[in-house]
Amino acid sequence: MKNQSEDIDDPLLDTVVEHWESIVAGYKQFEDKRPIVLYDIQEERVYLYPYEDFKNDMSPKSQVSLAEQYALAGQLGKLVMFVRDNEAKKLVSYILDYK
Repeated sequence: MKNQSEDIDDPLLDTVVEHWESIVAGYKQFEDKRPIVLYDIQEERVYLYPYEDFKNDMSPKSQVSLAEQYALAGQLGKLVMFVRDNEAKKLVSYILDYK
């Protein structure tokens, strides 16, 4: 996995690395649709959502941020991934290189 912030210690991304192969394998099945990836830390499960469905469940402010990230990821040929940690009450997004 290549990330723009590889030098930054990020415990959420450290968890993703452990499951990266299965995350990418799932994404590639629907790559032509450019789904949003959600990884749930507690469930250790990967979810793939159509962009519009995922966006519509967000607040207006978050929708704007997601639209910007999604457009940038498309230009760069990368994916948009959210990591959810329910215990820490965190939902963090990343643009990641999956190729």
